[in-house]
Amino acid sequence: MSSASVGAGSRRPLVIVLAIIGVVFIILAVLFFAGVNLGPLDTIGHSGKANHGSHGIRGSASAVVGVLAFVGAWIASRKR
Repeated sequence: MSSASVGAGSRRPLVIVLAIIGVVFIILAVLFFAGVNLGPLDTIGHSGKANHGSHGIRGSASAVVGVLAFVGAWIASRKR
């Protein structure tokens, strides 16, 4: 067994976790852009009565995190 094959296999769990995180955040982004009420997630970042108008911001942030997770998974899965 060479050291290259051991190194490649040890990154597999990281790739899987990053891909799952990417999928979850992309789904959240779609839900935020659609305006779906997400219960407890809908109250994050709100102080008091002003809890409208931030779905676009949350959707954008979720999309960015999702894409970054996919990019991280792709970089981690590349052979060196």
